[in-house]
Amino acid sequence: MIKKCLFPVAGYGTRFLPATKSMPKEMLPVVNKPLVQYGVEEAIEAGMNTISFVTGRGKRAITDHFDISYELEHQIAGTGKEAYLDSIRDVLDEGVFTMVRQREMKGLGHAILTGEPLIGNEPFGVVLSDDLCFNEDGDGVLRQMTALYKQFRCSIVAIQEVPPEETHKYGVIAGVALKDGLYRVDDMVEKPKPEDAPSNLAIIGRYILTPDIFDILRATPPGKNGEVQITDALLQQAKTGCVMAYKFKGRRFDCGSVPGFVEATNYVYENIYSEPS
Repeated sequence: MIKKCLFPVAGYGTRFLPATKSMPKEMLPVVNKPLVQYGVEEAIEAGMNTISFVTGRGKRAITDHFDISYELEHQIAGTGKEAYLDSIRDVLDEGVFTMVRQREMKGLGHAILTGEPLIGNEPFGVVLSDDLCFNEDGDGVLRQMTALYKQFRCSIVAIQEVPPEETHKYGVIAGVALKDGLYRVDDMVEKPKPEDAPSNLAIIGRYILTPDIFDILRATPPGKNGEVQITDALLQQAKTGCVMAYKFKGRRFDCGSVPGFVEATNYVYENIYSEPS
């Protein structure tokens, strides 16, 4: 039902300087795979086989990663090292990859609007690679959300509870609980101070958006930090239609921060990674 997933990957990754001076932060390896590949695998698991990147200058390594490296393939052909390429070969076999450039950094909402030519008039997923999510007991986060979309046919954001003192890092929602872990959104604030937050339910980097979000984004003025915020557009969508918030099953790591990235690396090494045979 939802075939496309948008990856806004044009950010600078300043919290990882100097490592990200010439390398995209999305290509930082979590054990043996770059961060962005985990998100792409999650999208493909959810049936979103058309992967669209909103990139920027200095991000060529991302699109190169999702392509064949003829020189490397030739050098390791017939050796035991070929097994190390199995996971990316599977992704290349199942996915179709497109890209467009965001020429100016004007916020997440602007990045999503930049991807409109790649998406067209259909619902789509959005993955922020900084948020690395795992659910070892079942479906990935996007697959959980696509099941909800089949029922509600509206935009859906993934949420989790955060400590009140951390609300200033996130978009925060308030809404009516329809059942355990599922809310109909009636308020949404971008990075509020703890005293101004409507709840402690924070949006993380997984969305399913209906295509009318593009027209709303076009009419959305710059908000917090002078940027076009997807939170502001989703609040408008909630007021005129419906937006759901879903407390997903699984675990999320904030790989946009150094402590979260180290925590994710340790988790993958101890629980998921296996040496290719």
